[in-house]
Amino acid sequence: MTPYPEKPFFPLITLEETQSTNSYLRELCLKPTEEFTTVATSFQTAGRGQRGNSWESEAGQNLLFSFVLHPHFLEVRQQFLLSQIVSLSIKEVLETFTNEISIKWPNDIYWRNKKIAGILIENDLTGSHLEQSIIGVGININQQEFHSLAPNPVSLRQITGKEYVLPHILRLIIERMQAYYSILRNKDFPLITTYYQNALFRKRGFHPYRDSEGEFEAEIVRITPEGVLVLRDKTGKEKEFLFKEIEYILNLTKS
Repeated sequence: MTPYPEKPFFPLITLEETQSTNSYLRELCLKPTEEFTTVATSFQTAGRGQRGNSWESEAGQNLLFSFVLHPHFLEVRQQFLLSQIVSLSIKEVLETFTNEISIKWPNDIYWRNKKIAGILIENDLTGSHLEQSIIGVGININQQEFHSLAPNPVSLRQITGKEYVLPHILRLIIERMQAYYSILRNKDFPLITTYYQNALFRKRGFHPYRDSEGEFEAEIVRITPEGVLVLRDKTGKEKEFLFKEIEYILNLTKS
């Protein structure tokens, strides 16, 4: 990682290489650990994404980091709010460098039809409340070519043609995340939900999807507080989907 020109305002551990920043941070959290303690690395040998996928990242070119929260004030049924504020924080920071950034439900970050960032949240529970949340983030920043089987990756540099200082962007994201976390602590849940719904990929119009019964066109009606996606097909029928129950059919020929 490029060194910080000044001391960061959050506890930061930088590694040249690790298997997974989430795994490294989880080991660290076996002892009391301050909120927003962050582990960032230049390269992950076993980086994980959603659905058990790996995350392709060229060494030293992208942001790969994890941070820890202790959201004891949230009930288990409210855990999707964490996903919303992390997604919003990343989206809003990336929007300072380019436009057309959106959140593909539940928490992938997209530029147009291409994926620029992914989030993996691992929650530990105590009774009916959250005890600890380790949030892993991968953001394609300076990588210029992708070679994995992932169908639609894109980096900020590919979009803008500019090279970026990774620690600067990390700093902006943690700063934005701390602001949203304060809103969450104050339990202004409707504000967070409104921002999230307005930031959604495909928030307007009918688009193609695929579920266990086949392909269909539908529009997004809402996301429930529990994170369930509600779609309405062209017959007016509403359907509810949990994560992994629905696939977005993307037109990858569109830039």
